[in-house]
Amino acid sequence: MTSRLRHPLTAAGGALLLTLPWVVSWATGASDGFAPLTIVSVAGLAVLGASFLLAWGAETAEKDVPRAFAIAVLAVLAVAPEYAVDALYAWQAATDPSKANLAVANMTGANRILIGLGWSGIALFSIYKATSGSRADTSVVNREGRFRDAVRLDPSISTEILFLFLATVFAFFVPLNGGIDIIDTVVLVGLYVTYIAIIIRGDVEDHDEQIGVPAYFQAKPRGVRVPIVLALFVYSGFLIFTAVEPFAHGLESLGLRFGIPEFFMIQWIAPLASESPELIVTAYLVNKARSTAAFNALISSKLNQWTLLIGTLSVVYSLSLGAYGVLPFDFKQAAEIWLTAAQSFFALAILVNFRISVREAVTLLVLFVSQVAIEFVLIQTFPAALAEQYSIYLLLAYSAVYIALGAGLLVSRRGDLRLLAKHTVANVRGTPLPEPERAD
Repeated sequence: MTSRLRHPLTAAGGALLLTLPWVVSWATGASDGFAPLTIVSVAGLAVLGASFLLAWGAETAEKDVPRAFAIAVLAVLAVAPEYAVDALYAWQAATDPSKANLAVANMTGANRILIGLGWSGIALFSIYKATSGSRADTSVVNREGRFRDAVRLDPSISTEILFLFLATVFAFFVPLNGGIDIIDTVVLVGLYVTYIAIIIRGDVEDHDEQIGVPAYFQAKPRGVRVPIVLALFVYSGFLIFTAVEPFAHGLESLGLRFGIPEFFMIQWIAPLASESPELIVTAYLVNKARSTAAFNALISSKLNQWTLLIGTLSVVYSLSLGAYGVLPFDFKQAAEIWLTAAQSFFALAILVNFRISVREAVTLLVLFVSQVAIEFVLIQTFPAALAEQYSIYLLLAYSAVYIALGAGLLVSRRGDLRLLAKHTVANVRGTPLPEPERAD
């Protein structure tokens, strides 16, 4: 009995069972009549189950495709709901210009959550799991000094870091055009296509020794294993695409009942819900002592959101408009984009040495949470027009702080930056450099 309960398919079946209430209610249309709390519960369980299925599919795929490409597929599927929500707002903006601001607000909120909560939270969780003795993780480095323990990243992630850095620098210029236009589409989508073209050429490297469900599937013949991976990707992608948006709207409805402003919900609560599959997947990887893979997934998600997501908004807007158009937004949303780019700049400056320490993770977390909290207080305290003006000042001030901190780090880590460039060139050429011995 005990061995049967421990069979990997038991876990896979359990994840599948979590998704069935949503599948049945969605297929029959019953979900349309659910109360907010019910939809949050049923759709939330489906998202949880889909996240595990997606993670298992990506881990199994590492035996047949380059790991970076498997993680890139995982990242795209995990953030698919964010694309759907933003595309909806961009489509509606053709007839209701106010929706353009919502598209930008939702997009910037999602991107800042991914770093402010995702990168920082996964780093702290990884270090906690390793230092608590619950599971050994070779990616976690113990160093003397307060808050100096760190997560060490694989230098192969240098390609993602460089492309994300290029997209971040370009993002500072996006608001100067008065909206998101064809130039933004060509540059940002072009960056992502180039990135995919590079990583897909890589060889299938020796993958980490798997346990549980991925190990069980990887042991199958390739003719069986590949259809299993495709089925896991397709089914989890379907669940994420159909369940996350109702999950987010259910949370919005519950939030409105407690007096949280609608715009604030759209910028923060809805993106938090749509990012939940990604956060669950990465937490699962950390729990398996795969901190490096977790960070790779988060960085890959940030890259595709910061390129494809922004770049395709003007395409959706133009299709809805029936002619070429620039997706417009006001100065408040321009400031949101600058802050998002500044946060990304600081976060990348942290990673140029392929490490993120407790101190750096806490700094990311505190800056993110404090800005959101102060803005919420402003919205609740002052009239709308005055609150928006104060909010703009707040966004610009935090942007300056992020840029100053990031610039200071890059100056002090000039050698690490050069090493990052060398690793990237070597990765592009297909001849990765050996990881150097570094003093902890």
